[in-house]
Amino acid sequence: MSLHITREITKTDKQYLEDELYKFNLKHFPKDLRDRYEEICLFIKDDSGKIYGGIMSAVCWNWLEIYILIVDEDLRNSGYGTKLLLELEEIALSKKCDFIKVDTLSFQALDFYKKNGYEVFGSINNVGRDFEHYYLKKDLTYFSG
Repeated sequence: MSLHITREITKTDKQYLEDELYKFNLKHFPKDLRDRYEEICLFIKDDSGKIYGGIMSAVCWNWLEIYILIVDEDLRNSGYGTKLLLELEEIALSKKCDFIKVDTLSFQALDFYKKNGYEVFGSINNVGRDFEHYYLKKDLTYFSG
């Protein structure tokens, strides 16, 4: 058998890697968390369906991870970003998540996340030479009962 490394990308190949990582992780997570993965997406739309922003995230075991949050520039500072986060928090609480995590660059939304209760737990400097990459987390409290 001859093996080689390739840069070719196929949907099947990507799915294989995701599936293998998922199967490996399942061996290590508690049974009650194993089937907890769900994509959660929220959008800001007008009556005609035009999108003005949104948030893409996923419940992963006992947390919710934000992948993308964007609000059109002309709508920024109008409260829509905070409304998205608050609705996402409610969803995370209903899914019994312990925390939400997100990452952002220094020229993006660091102050926005801090204003909404997120705390920096790590960073990498010298990103793009002039910027910093921040990792933030917000602990959640839900009531079981």
